[in-house]
Amino acid sequence: MTQSRYTASTGTLRTAPGEDGGTDRPSQVPIPEVHGRLLAEGLGEVVFELADVSIFYGSYQAVREVNMTVHSRQITALIGPSGCGKSTVLRCLNRMNDLIPGARVEGKITYHTENLYADYVDPIQVRRRIGMVFQKPNPFPKSIYDNIAYGPRVNGVRKGMDDIVEEALTGAALWDEVKDKLKQSALALSGGQQQRLCIARTIAVKPEVILMDEPCSALDPIATAKIEDLMHDLATQYTIVIVTHNMQQAARVSDRTAFFTADVDGEGVRHGRLVEYDVTSKMFTNPSDRRTEDYISGRFG
Repeated sequence: MTQSRYTASTGTLRTAPGEDGGTDRPSQVPIPEVHGRLLAEGLGEVVFELADVSIFYGSYQAVREVNMTVHSRQITALIGPSGCGKSTVLRCLNRMNDLIPGARVEGKITYHTENLYADYVDPIQVRRRIGMVFQKPNPFPKSIYDNIAYGPRVNGVRKGMDDIVEEALTGAALWDEVKDKLKQSALALSGGQQQRLCIARTIAVKPEVILMDEPCSALDPIATAKIEDLMHDLATQYTIVIVTHNMQQAARVSDRTAFFTADVDGEGVRHGRLVEYDVTSKMFTNPSDRRTEDYISGRFG
């Protein structure tokens, strides 16, 4: 039997040997200190690097040969028409696709130079360091307090829980709205509050990366604006990757944007493909590919 060890500041993606001793996995090597260096071109440290990444569901190739890097403390937006593979790529960054029978990844995805899909990597550790916020708010049927405390408790934290809950809710810009009703059900919150609660639940376990899959699609404009403001605040501490169908949202919140589209092969089968990846301001004013310009301007998609 093996057991996983995790410390927010020095955790690894590997599985450590348990009391019974044996494991043929490599010894633990700490992930490089976050934000420890800058690249020559002035971007933050590379957090993810995708090299010739193709994603399959059984025999179907959903995404073809994606090459891109995601940088520290930036917001990266993935845009494109439905069925182009945006969410598929997003879920590969914390191995959520592992939960889908028949899903597999070819090529290489590294997280701080460590192969995210190496045999020795523990997917549970991956998801602790790389949190995810889903399209529809999904609070647990528990109190507001217990929603936030759930992750730290699973990780073995027993002391200082009140401080952890307050810090997470404050970080998600929700503390002032719920501090007097922490024992009430999270399901009683509004949709926008529930989504911020889910963000607070994610950051309570001190991840480095937050993945967001259309986090505002079910929200009204006022709640959407609050989430967007929150993303700007969170980007000072976290690396964020967001999938969105809202072009204005991508332009407002992201530092870099990746545009995906769906190519149709000779047999009429659609495959997602990365068309262009660049600084958001350039993508929305002077894209390099005509397909990007057509999509952003509303000519298709």
